[in-house]
Amino acid sequence: MEPITVVGIGADGWAGLAEPARNAVARAEVVVGSARQLALLPDSVATRVTWPSPMLPAVEPLLAEHSGRRVCVLASGDPMFFGVGTTLVRLFGAAALRVYPHPSSVSLACARLGWPVDDVDVVSLVGRPVESLIALPHRRMLVLSAGADTPGAVAALLRDRGFGPTAMTVLDDLGGPAERRHDGTAATWSAETGPLNVIALDCRAAPGVSPLGRTPGLPDDAYDHDGQLTKREVRAITLAALAPLPGQLLWDVGAGSGSVAIEWLRTHPSCTAVAVESRPERAERIRANAGLLGVPALRVVPGRAPGALTDLPRPDAVFVGGGLTGAGVVEACWAALRTGGRLVANAVTLESEAVLTRWQAAVGGTLTRIEVSRAAPVGGFTGWKPMMPVTQWQVAREA
Repeated sequence: MEPITVVGIGADGWAGLAEPARNAVARAEVVVGSARQLALLPDSVATRVTWPSPMLPAVEPLLAEHSGRRVCVLASGDPMFFGVGTTLVRLFGAAALRVYPHPSSVSLACARLGWPVDDVDVVSLVGRPVESLIALPHRRMLVLSAGADTPGAVAALLRDRGFGPTAMTVLDDLGGPAERRHDGTAATWSAETGPLNVIALDCRAAPGVSPLGRTPGLPDDAYDHDGQLTKREVRAITLAALAPLPGQLLWDVGAGSGSVAIEWLRTHPSCTAVAVESRPERAERIRANAGLLGVPALRVVPGRAPGALTDLPRPDAVFVGGGLTGAGVVEACWAALRTGGRLVANAVTLESEAVLTRWQAAVGGTLTRIEVSRAAPVGGFTGWKPMMPVTQWQVAREA
């Protein structure tokens, strides 16, 4: 069977393709791409197929329709960088493809700006909400835009989060004859840009703004909450015990304000999480906190465990912060946990602590008592005010 050829093409069109890529397009019987990409090609006898919208559900049936023919799929820039090539590999496997990459928009943008590619953070807002952007001071970022409105939305987000002084450069139609450059700051941004653009950010916080890092243990006042919040010091210890790794999934059961799931997601862009919360007003608060803290992809499941856990994808880690005494909650979490996965549960009442001691006796793990005191006024002086002690059970699921 002929492999599917995937050819990256830029705004410079046919003239910008290397000879092997041109040959791959020329020998194809079927060429698939967007209307814009197909218009960049010279006339040929190949059948031209425009991707429908939405594209993803159509990929397998469309390519199956042309099975047995030489098929070439066009991609923007580098097909393996936020491109259709990654989708095709996931569906058909690497052996079924032959990929001819073109310089990515990130490589072209860095070449224009004189930025080292290896020292730039890249965020795609194609199909993702603008709230996914997490600005960090003195970091350079390239944002892959979803359209002409994205630069304005990015500037507004940066202003709202205290990053108005950030220098913004928007590059339109990179590599093409209509390439343009727009410069400004997030605080004053007003430029009108084209739909094909990349946004370059040299992030700067406004005076007096205290930026939030990616390390677990954000300040308690970073969250909107009704008191149901894993406090900062305990939260940092809890995330250390959960040990988030790229690409892994967390269940945050009895999520309260969602702080543990949110900080799990902030550790790496590929991490995923599900927050399960029985009270509707708290579930809404979790969604709002996730958007404000740069992880709007957090999945919130309203409902009470263990019933709400049915049909969720199997987790790599589970945190039980509420509902420990509920019938079947720990059993359901333990049964769902992948081999090698971690379960962490925090208890503040004698009843929930008793649940943890029984489980620790049955399946092992470690029990830790966490006691934290914060300095607070005592009359005209300062003394230590203890918070409620927390008993934490940490256990790994063995094969």
